[in-house]
Amino acid sequence: MHLAFIVREIDNEPHGILLIAALLKQHGHRVSLAVASEEDPVDAVLKLRPDVVGYTVYTGTQRYYLELNRRIKSLLPVVSIFGGPHPTFFPELIDEEGVDGVCVGEGEYATLELMDALAEGKGFTGIRNWIYKNENGVVRNPLRPLLTATEMDELPFADRELLYAAHAPSRNNRIRPFITGRGCPYNCSFCFNRAYSQLYESEGHSANLRRRSVESVLSEIEEVQSRHGLAFITFMDDTFIVQRRWLEEFAQAYPQRVGLPFWCQVRANLVDERMAGILKQAGCVSVSYGIEAGNDRLRNEILNRNMTREQILGAARILRGHRIAFSTNNMLGLPTGGFAEDLETLALNIQAGPAYANVFLYQPYPKTQLGEMALQEGYMHGTFDDLSGSVTLGTPIRFGSEAETRQIENLQKLFALTVEFPFLLPLVRRLVNLPHNGVFWFIYKAWKGYAMKKRMFPYPLSAGEYVRSALQYMRIRSQ
Repeated sequence: MHLAFIVREIDNEPHGILLIAALLKQHGHRVSLAVASEEDPVDAVLKLRPDVVGYTVYTGTQRYYLELNRRIKSLLPVVSIFGGPHPTFFPELIDEEGVDGVCVGEGEYATLELMDALAEGKGFTGIRNWIYKNENGVVRNPLRPLLTATEMDELPFADRELLYAAHAPSRNNRIRPFITGRGCPYNCSFCFNRAYSQLYESEGHSANLRRRSVESVLSEIEEVQSRHGLAFITFMDDTFIVQRRWLEEFAQAYPQRVGLPFWCQVRANLVDERMAGILKQAGCVSVSYGIEAGNDRLRNEILNRNMTREQILGAARILRGHRIAFSTNNMLGLPTGGFAEDLETLALNIQAGPAYANVFLYQPYPKTQLGEMALQEGYMHGTFDDLSGSVTLGTPIRFGSEAETRQIENLQKLFALTVEFPFLLPLVRRLVNLPHNGVFWFIYKAWKGYAMKKRMFPYPLSAGEYVRSALQYMRIRSQ
């Protein structure tokens, strides 16, 4: 059987797709990938003529993929399957025209089992994680347990060859991402992890943090390094330092077997002198952690971060003392907040002094605690179907006036530069009242590109690499 994945745009390696592809190939199936930013996806599918087309869907992209799928289904007799965060929390997607199956939760073995069944002339019946339609209506199969740490070790490594053949920017990029585990022990109200855990608990399964062995992670890195080349590594786990014993083992082995500089995500209340020392020993040169909101009420009561200003500033001090560069993650335009509260977030970032202050406009995702509150209590414009998928182009949250909304959206573009140069604050407080314009967007993108490259991901680039990476970065407007 032949499955063709279609992706609209790639700004980071889509590991979910690549793991499914590797497992399917291991069991004798054929997998292709079409990237719409590189080629017309309909033309690509007509050339490939797959048996199945698959889409990984995030909230805000569902309309694009549904319309694309309808076009493809009108031209080819393919089975269409939808997976990813949006279908997992919005399984009603199965009611849309042209959708044959929706995968809820982890997709590796669910997709393999489906492809095997289709090869035998069967369908979705009895295959866990799948929702499908038959002559009697919608059928929802039960969830399979989440993969254990041992089972994650047994998966083949992500099929990067599939990605690199279809997407030149990923192929040419020597910064490559890796994922060491799944799950998160925290319950931030804006994050899907809490809803994901509740989804599995309702089926009698556990969604605890699961982590691959250090040996598995290092073997994958060594394989990628030998085949494709590496200059810098990013670990995309929600909180890389959450298991100290694992990190200590990693810090002993990584410098000898890999020895490349790396970036990871941490949590401010877990950063202490010992933890920073372990990271430094391992070869970590930069980290990111979430401030999210400078206002204590927003950060702890609305976002459920359970983190003090002292912990945030203490982490900054410790990381700086160990010469580990750090960026912060922040959200503007939060429900029950406003422009005044967003200025508090700016002030706390100025006090912390990060190498870069990453800032986005809050997006109320479905089935998250805060997203559902925003919808039910009228803080949102429209519904989840109206979200754009962009965290920079506009806020979906209602504020007191159009002027305040404009101030928040403009502040997002000027935020990081103001953190770097606080003397600009009086000017910025006037500039945010101007109409939206391309100059603010260019300032945001240019400063972010400079700070991330020079401070957070520092490695030498040739002139050609620099031009290619800059052009690709400026093309992606949503981040």
